[in-house]
Amino acid sequence: MMNDWNWHGWGMHGIGWVFWIAIILIVVWLSLRSASQKGINNSSNEDSALEILKKRYARGEITKEEYDEAKERIS
Repeated sequence: MMNDWNWHGWGMHGIGWVFWIAIILIVVWLSLRSASQKGINNSSNEDSALEILKKRYARGEITKEEYDEAKERIS
């Protein structure tokens, strides 16, 4: 007689495949959640408005007058 206990338990028949898909989805969800929380909690990656303004002026995207006006509005 064949040993077919796996086919009726957590194998790939019945609800076994649902169990494994759920496990995979939970692992993916936890990984994505962890990665997004690291990005949110790490405020050093975010530039302040003044830093963005300085970078735009340095790249020549805005004039000195626009820089001074925006700087006064930010402060």
